[in-house]
Amino acid sequence: MIGLEVEMMDVDPRDGRDETENERMDRNWNDILQELRVTQTGTQILSGFLLTLAFQPRFASLDTFQRGVYVGLVILAGVTIVLGLTPVNLHRSLFRLHLKVSVVTVGHYALRLQLAGVALIVVGTVLFVLDVAVGRTVGVISAAALMVLIVLAAAVPVLIRRLGAGGERRR
Repeated sequence: MIGLEVEMMDVDPRDGRDETENERMDRNWNDILQELRVTQTGTQILSGFLLTLAFQPRFASLDTFQRGVYVGLVILAGVTIVLGLTPVNLHRSLFRLHLKVSVVTVGHYALRLQLAGVALIVVGTVLFVLDVAVGRTVGVISAAALMVLIVLAAAVPVLIRRLGAGGERRR
């Protein structure tokens, strides 16, 4: 009976959906997979770009700061790729064990961390490339401006949630 009560409490009759908890978890999991497809592609492209740089002739002329940023970006890219693979591995490892709620919950947090990693890789790559190509001042200012833009973009959903836009309920 408790399961039915929890399910009934979680159903919002105003959202137009008549779905069970399992159906909702399936929908949420599919949403996560779509988002992973987008972030994973960008992460892999940036990572591939970064990995090729060490084999370029000009790499030997990088200063200590530039090498440090580069090494940090390569490590961050690796961690971010692993974060993007975590939900898939979790799903594969727990397949048919009736743990979809746990898979969706952990997948959600791994995806959030991956998004943060992608943001840092983008900012760091802008810093690195502009520092090498144009100069440190331009690189730092551009990376800082991009970070401000990312923070503002991340603030939009927070504001929408706080303002309760559209009267939608958080699911």
